[in-house]
Amino acid sequence: MNDISARISVKVKPRASREEVEGWKEDVLVVRLTSPPVDGAANSSLIRLLAKKTGVPKSRIRIVSGEKGRSKVLEFEGIELQDLRERLI
Repeated sequence: MNDISARISVKVKPRASREEVEGWKEDVLVVRLTSPPVDGAANSSLIRLLAKKTGVPKSRIRIVSGEKGRSKVLEFEGIELQDLRERLI
């Protein structure tokens, strides 16, 4: 079993004109989402976008905290923090 995982802080900007990873602001990843923050739609979009960008399967990404807020902590299983940060540039 692979015990490697990485956690990052994410700030979500819902209802944006397009979905994109805006970049790192200090140690927080800023992500724009077109989805509204209703019924978990923004959370689903966030995980889908970051899975596509990083190559980490959606099933290995989870929201550790901040599920109902704009500031979140996400955990990625099977990848080291440095590798994850490089994929998100």
